[in-house]
Order: sequence, then C-alpha cells, then structure tokens
Amino acid sequence: MNISVILNGKKTILEAAPDDSLMKVLRNQSLTTVKCGCNSGLCGSCTVLLDDKPVASCKIPIGIINNSEIETLEYFMNTKDYEIIMKGFDLANIKLCGYCNAGKIFCAYQILKKNKIPSREQILNQIKTLSPCCTDINTLANGIIYAYEIKDKGYATSIKRRDK
Repeated sequence: MNISVILNGKKTILEAAPDDSLMKVLRNQSLTTVKCGCNSGLCGSCTVLLDDKPVASCKIPIGIINNSEIETLEYFMNTKDYEIIMKGFDLANIKLCGYCNAGKIFCAYQILKKNKIPSREQILNQIKTLSPCCTDINTLANGIIYAYEIKDKGYATSIKRRDK
C-alpha cells in the first residue's frame, strides 16, 4: 500500500502494509529518534508529531494516516520551540538519555503551544501518562515551566532555578 504523507516537511510516499505501525515504517526510513520501546504507547520513545499532535507511533497503523503530516525529533530539533524546551530542561537539570527524549520533548511542546500558562497541576496531569526512564515527573514539570517562562518572556538568563 502507498501512503502519501508530509514527512519532516517533504511530501513522501511510504510503502507498507496498512496494519504496519507508523513506528516500524519510520524506523525503516532510518529515522533513528523514533525508538522501539514498550510497544504499548507508554514510554514515549516512539513519539512523533502527527498533524502537530504528539502520538505514540507504535500504536498508529500506517493505513489510517494518508495525507497526514508527520514530524520526527530529527526535524523538530531544528526549531525555535526545541531550543526553548532544551533551555528549560537545562534549567531544571534534566539530562536526556536518548531513549525517551521524543516523549518528553513533544509533550512539553504540546503544553507550550497553549497561549495561557498552565498550572503545575495541569502540567502534571498531561505528563502523568509518560514513563520517562531518566527523569522524574516533578523535574520534568519544572523543565516545562522554565521553558514556558522562556517562551513567554523571551529570555533564559534571568530565570532562576527552582528547587524540586
């Protein structure tokens, strides 16, 4: 089956069986930031943006995404949003392990897209489904709060690190 998508900004035809997972197809495209982890959509290692929303690509059959836009972490790493998120994560002293990065980063991106600053409780509610292996949930929430402050204020140097 041929599936027409926009993959990392380029119109692409993906060839796969309709029930193949998006994760498998993207891995076959040598997109190495899409990792195979738990295969149940919880760890975050296979997260991609599908039509600008983070999804667990292991749970998405390729046959349902015709004419969709897919963005992997490889592509997203070249954006201003990524830079802001990484500055926030740095302020929270988050060390990325390389395994579940996409889940954490794309979850932060989804939260930062909102115009109104979310409460800590709202952030914790949105990230509670992640099972990051290298960062606890409270530290991740701190990183997202820092990133929001950077985005909102447009600077990183005057924000002081919060205790956990």
